[in-house]
Amino acid sequence: MDVTDSWMEKAGLTLDEVKWYLMGPFDGGVPGLVRRIRRILDVSQRGLAAILDVSQSVVARWETGRTSPRASVIIELLGLAKLHVTIHDAETGEKVEPMRDDGGRDRGGRRYPAHVDLTVRGWWYPRGVESTTAIFHWQDRSRARRSPRVRFRTSPGVRLIERMTWGTPVDHPSDRQLVAEAQHQDEVREERLEQTWATKPWLRSRWPGRPLIA
Repeated sequence: MDVTDSWMEKAGLTLDEVKWYLMGPFDGGVPGLVRRIRRILDVSQRGLAAILDVSQSVVARWETGRTSPRASVIIELLGLAKLHVTIHDAETGEKVEPMRDDGGRDRGGRRYPAHVDLTVRGWWYPRGVESTTAIFHWQDRSRARRSPRVRFRTSPGVRLIERMTWGTPVDHPSDRQLVAEAQHQDEVREERLEQTWATKPWLRSRWPGRPLIA
């Protein structure tokens, strides 16, 4: 029995397990990342625990893979080690950014669902309003308050068709961009209205300074 066989026998490893071990090193995952950061900082588990205001046993569990730190803690760890993580698409290699923090919100201040695409449909007015005069009234109020009418598709099938036709937006527009889109639609409608009046002046009396409804 040679030295290798003796070592394998004492370690309780098979020949295949030894070959697999010799193929390393392997990706250490989150436990390896924590150990790498601790090595960069040149601190013990107890020292890292003191920096993060956690117990030494918590750091030990991270490094053994029994538990994992929260995403916010990982970001804090990376900051301590002066490291920066970028996420890339596995197929294209393109960098993937988080969704913007200033993305548009609804009238209640809530974020729109992250998986949908937002579309501006003029200025906001309540659902169920059928009177044209009432719609004009609400649109005037919303225009003054800079409150656009934002819609999105909840059907996955419809979203797929629209994305195949128009492409997939990278992110949600900001509130300012949504307002700017509603204002642009006003300008387009006014321009079309002027063109209509130029060819059919008798219609001007029916639309005295009113924009067309989206």
